[in-house]
Amino acid sequence: MPRSMWKGAIQFGLVTIPVKLYVATESRAGVSFHMLHEPDKSRIQMKIWCPEDEEIISRSDTVKGYEYAPDKYVVITDEDLEKLPLKTVRSIEIEQFVERTEAESQTKFIKQAYYIEPDRVGRKAFALLKEVLQDKGLTAICKFVIRDREVLAAMDPFENTMLLSTLYWPDEVRALDELDLPDEEPEIKPAEKKMAAQLIEAMTGEFDPANYRDEYREALMQVIESKIEGRETVEVEAPEEPTKLVDLMAALQASVNAATRERDDKREKPVSVSEAKEKRAAKAATGTKAKTAKAKSDAEEERPARRRKTA
Repeated sequence: MPRSMWKGAIQFGLVTIPVKLYVATESRAGVSFHMLHEPDKSRIQMKIWCPEDEEIISRSDTVKGYEYAPDKYVVITDEDLEKLPLKTVRSIEIEQFVERTEAESQTKFIKQAYYIEPDRVGRKAFALLKEVLQDKGLTAICKFVIRDREVLAAMDPFENTMLLSTLYWPDEVRALDELDLPDEEPEIKPAEKKMAAQLIEAMTGEFDPANYRDEYREALMQVIESKIEGRETVEVEAPEEPTKLVDLMAALQASVNAATRERDDKREKPVSVSEAKEKRAAKAATGTKAKTAKAKSDAEEERPARRRKTA
């Protein structure tokens, strides 16, 4: 069972709903490497070094310190953090409710997503809050403290629970004026817009995450396995270099053609020999049953009806 990252309660007016938070995602994006000493290939160890005593110390001998002046620190203990006069230390305080469409435009910068698990005593109140948010199309904007920091969050219904997404504070989101963007939009020709729409249409379909995989990781694991087995490193075939097209319309037309071919190839996915045999056998069996049923029906129609004996 996964370990909860936070335990407290949702504060909804005068209603308290005891809950636990579980991280909703886990990163499996890359292959992890260890740092080795090149000459003897021994693994390097990271030690905590105290320059004052000139010795290696244990992590248990460390404390949290805030630098209020150069080389001047004040120690903050876990007890100090627990005594902070904030309701959000142990509760998810709902500040307001907003229309979900409006919230989506203001909550694009997400730090972490958490599943919410209500305690048994709070399940009814949790279900009530979830159902009302679902029916009204609302998002709850909240604040709570996690990992020694107060965070802003958005809470939304998600399947049979709710999802709590922590957000960046407004002053943490970089302004667009830091980018070198044009003052005016470039002129778009109607033909270019039409061709771009055709390209997008050719590439439009239902999104199924199961159809995607980390191809870089797979290629890297091939290299690693080859080295473990003492074989030569597998050279992955390089992708074909795209043709450099200066003309935008020519590039769009070539892209539309390529996307259309790819879409058609997916639709006409070849079947294996065994699958083809099974389909033919099923079709033949269906045809035989249909012929038998028809013959039986014809025979019954041709058979003369019996006359009832009269008394």
